[in-house]
Amino acid sequence: MDREHVKGAADKAKGAIKEGAAKLTGDKDLQAEGKMDKAKGAAHNAAGDVKDAARDAADALKK
Repeated sequence: MDREHVKGAADKAKGAIKEGAAKLTGDKDLQAEGKMDKAKGAAHNAAGDVKDAARDAADALKK
């Protein structure tokens, strides 16, 4: 797991916590913020996947 995947997991967790708290309190702004954090986490995960694929491709060319 590289740095991008770690950032993605952290952002997704933070977003889920914010969304849960927002649902309890009825805070629409916090709920939107949580959704944005989760989306940012998904983007970090996608970037990590691209880096993994590039690394795998480079390793395959070396063999």
